[in-house]
Amino acid sequence: MATLTQSDSCYTEQFGPTLSFAPAGGWGSRQPDKLVKTHCCFCGVQCGIQLKVSDNKVVGFEPWEEFPVNQGKLCPKGVKRYLQNDHPDRLLTPLVRTDSGFRAATWDEALSKTVAAIKSIQGKFGKDAFAFLGGASMTNEKAYLNGKFARLALQTANIDYNGRLCMVSAGAANRMAFGVDRAANPWSDIPLAKALLITGANIAECFPILTDHVWRARDHGAKIIVIDPRITPIARTADLFLPVRPGRDSALANGILHVMIERGWIDEAFIAAHTHDFDKVRALVAKYTPALTERITGVPAASIVKAAEIWGPAETSMLLHARGIEHHTKGVENVLTYINLVLATGRIGKPGCGYGTITGQGNGQGGREHGQRCNQLPGGRDINKPEHREFIAKFWGVPEPELPKQGLTACEIMDAIERGEIKGLLSISFNPLVSIPDASRTRAALEKLEFLGCIDFFLSETARHADVVLAGSLQEEDEGTVTTGEGRCVRLRNSVSPPGDARVDWQIICDLAARLGNAAAFNYARPKEIFDELAAASKGGPIDYSGMSYERLEQNFGIFWPCPAPEHPGTPRLFEGGEFHHPDGRAKFHAFDYRPPAEDVDAQFPLFFTSGRVVSQYLSGTQTRRIGALVEQYPEPLCEMHPRLAAKLGVKDRDLVRVSTRRGEITVPAQVVTSIRPDTVFVPYHWPGRKSANLLTNRALDPISKIPEFKVCACKVEKVADAPAQPARQFPARSQRAASTR
Repeated sequence: MATLTQSDSCYTEQFGPTLSFAPAGGWGSRQPDKLVKTHCCFCGVQCGIQLKVSDNKVVGFEPWEEFPVNQGKLCPKGVKRYLQNDHPDRLLTPLVRTDSGFRAATWDEALSKTVAAIKSIQGKFGKDAFAFLGGASMTNEKAYLNGKFARLALQTANIDYNGRLCMVSAGAANRMAFGVDRAANPWSDIPLAKALLITGANIAECFPILTDHVWRARDHGAKIIVIDPRITPIARTADLFLPVRPGRDSALANGILHVMIERGWIDEAFIAAHTHDFDKVRALVAKYTPALTERITGVPAASIVKAAEIWGPAETSMLLHARGIEHHTKGVENVLTYINLVLATGRIGKPGCGYGTITGQGNGQGGREHGQRCNQLPGGRDINKPEHREFIAKFWGVPEPELPKQGLTACEIMDAIERGEIKGLLSISFNPLVSIPDASRTRAALEKLEFLGCIDFFLSETARHADVVLAGSLQEEDEGTVTTGEGRCVRLRNSVSPPGDARVDWQIICDLAARLGNAAAFNYARPKEIFDELAAASKGGPIDYSGMSYERLEQNFGIFWPCPAPEHPGTPRLFEGGEFHHPDGRAKFHAFDYRPPAEDVDAQFPLFFTSGRVVSQYLSGTQTRRIGALVEQYPEPLCEMHPRLAAKLGVKDRDLVRVSTRRGEITVPAQVVTSIRPDTVFVPYHWPGRKSANLLTNRALDPISKIPEFKVCACKVEKVADAPAQPARQFPARSQRAASTR
């Protein structure tokens, strides 16, 4: 018989029979030498977990019920995350490319080859001809180190990170509206809200543990509005579902606000005392009647009115959004139009009242705070502001003119490689061949590089194109901090050492810096020293960690920033008292008229294509596609389509279909479901090669955030072959893959 704790019961309730439980005695087959309290390596919720360690291997886990966010609960990825630790694909030594493939190399050879390539390329073509790409799932310490390494050791302007494909539209909108980039509320405020508006956020599959917070709000009487082109699992429990046509999000928000103004459900006193520019928004949305908004968005006018009736007069409310409204050429505009709904009610900065951007990557919040973005210096400082540059230059001990200026974003770096302007690239924990849109162009760009170096723990699809692969570390093999989607900085604790001749990432970066002549600036003995430096570098900046220490984080289950002094308790809830982070203390409304996506449907490509995650996979799949139990849940991508579309195309469930756009095509099995708009198809993006959804997606960029338009482009679908009579693998029903509706 399986031994289940009270916390264990949530696994079967939320995710069905796809998980198997260990015999009495706990998870994993070996008795542990120790239990290590740390955090999950996947999404921005960063659930607390205890890893079981035996003979320097992670062999299982136990719930960490004391950590307040998840209280012992975990999603399928968290339950199975430890299984990647001893995977046979794990890189155990550096690799260098030869005419016949990769061979093992010593660290001296691999590092020497990398540094020689950097010096050669920069000597011939200039410093900016060599670029650096980092990851947003790494620790705060490594994010800080990446930015410092690029600007001091490489002296290149061209550093960016894979959060450019994730959170940057929300970050830009947050700064424009509030003056600071962070969720306004802790997740513990969600159950206090009487109205929840969830837009572009598939919480049950992408951030499953937050489902519990939403359910508790519902149990306390909250009304829930969900906006999405698909009836996501969380939408099944909603009071109101708005099936928006892809790419029409800003029009829908403007339409809801139109009704709120018309009915008097706005807080005029708050608007007058604490905001700017509402008059511009009022004038703009006057034309967004329910009838006009229905014509643009495909959402019935009556439902638009109902959304305003729920949201407008609510006593308390929270807006939650994610990539569904952000991955657009107008992602910043979309976010700002929804923030208008929050500011118009004045319900922010109070318990159960506010706003939350749900962070997709493990350190998506901290990864964008400490200087590894092309436009940013540590502490969220702006690389283009003279006073910010002066502070960091003095802190690092270099003349301000020697700090590089703003460089290119991640997609722009690929475009510059394509044009021959960037000749070399070093990448760490970033798999652009799978994750950047228009993958065929990305592959061609990688093949043009004179040198590609990758730091990673598995040989990712991108690393297969590398000249040198430096064997790095999994999360449990290092220590440090991450900052969760609610703004809480928490400790990651070392559980095991890297296997074979692999090294922890920060030591690899420091070794490269030393060989480039910067040993003194990268002389760290342990990650704590890097954290103490990044905290000091953030002092007085927009994102202030200067009052934090490892000891304080250990004692308090993490600390929310800003935390500007050792005696400061941290700031779980922003904007209390109506004080925002712009210089005058006021928030800003923004008036944006609807504009269509970069590529809309037409006669040749009559369907909307959109993509996203499934519950058992994560990002480019480098980790989760190596965990057998997760692969069994969803072995390969499926093309979701409505029965009406399937009937029109002569397609039955599991028939093979070809999905084509102007950039490429993929052939995958169909999944016929009633939970998607009839004019839209959905394919998850976690797979590489011929089944990569990003062979189809559009690389058109938001002009402010420079995020690509993952969430909408035009496609056509054709039947290729009937489903096999006896399929080799059985796919679980959607209700088993995602959180149930209880």
